Amino acid sequence: MDIEMLELSERKASFILKNSTPAMANALRRTILTDIPKMAIDKVEFHLGPIMVENKEYESITPLFDEIIAHRLGMVPVPTDLELFVPQSKCVCGGEGCPSCTIMYSLNKIGPCTVLSGDLIPLGDPSLKVKDEFIPIVELADGQAVLIYTIATMGTARTHVKWQVANGVGYKYAPIVKIDTGKCGNCERCLSECPKHVFSRDSKRTTVAEPLKCTLCGSCRTFCPSGAISVDADEKNFVFSFETDGSLSAEKVINKAVSLLSEQAKDFGKLVENF
Repeated sequence: MDIEMLELSERKASFILKNSTPAMANALRRTILTDIPKMAIDKVEFHLGPIMVENKEYESITPLFDEIIAHRLGMVPVPTDLELFVPQSKCVCGGEGCPSCTIMYSLNKIGPCTVLSGDLIPLGDPSLKVKDEFIPIVELADGQAVLIYTIATMGTARTHVKWQVANGVGYKYAPIVKIDTGKCGNCERCLSECPKHVFSRDSKRTTVAEPLKCTLCGSCRTFCPSGAISVDADEKNFVFSFETDGSLSAEKVINKAVSLLSEQAKDFGKLVENF
């Protein structure tokens, strides 16, 4: 199994999984979706009672229930360092909470204003400040305020979607699109019928310009009057793509997914040997 990168940015990746099988491709997809660990806000503590700011009293209340605000905070992407943080169940602190398994944030705002994710202030390392700073949490009217303390812990999407790192994880068979130049009459019908603009026209003939964009719909083959176009699926190569929420880079997600699959395969092999 090999990987050929097509696109790799901070939050987006596209690659070809070569010399593989549908079973392995789906295993990789499910691993990226559910098994990549990340930090997410899991505990939220709301201050109750009046809040004094510069000799003015604010009421600790918002238009939303506390549970809704807590849910929104849980979905805010939290920066994750897989080499620094560990799940609480595996931490030397025994799950009590320490800098190796938790991140604490405070949120202190007075109205009128829109409380944003960027108002979360990490208690300690400033590099742990959330990257998406403009996610709206709640609107505060004049005289309203919130004082919140949160704790982020590590988990996976098998437990809750707030620990899901990647989204839009999908793959398809690598398309094989060919034009029989002996049959092609250069009518250019395929250029207008193809929804993904796979074909183009150079100075001499119609060519397959973007074969990886093909979705195997077969429109070009259907509307080609001379039957010059063939569209097939390569059952050993798969085109993958996904995006992350920003808590981890796309490169780290791929590396971690491959590492997890390798570990699971070794564990399964040991179980078979000991059976």
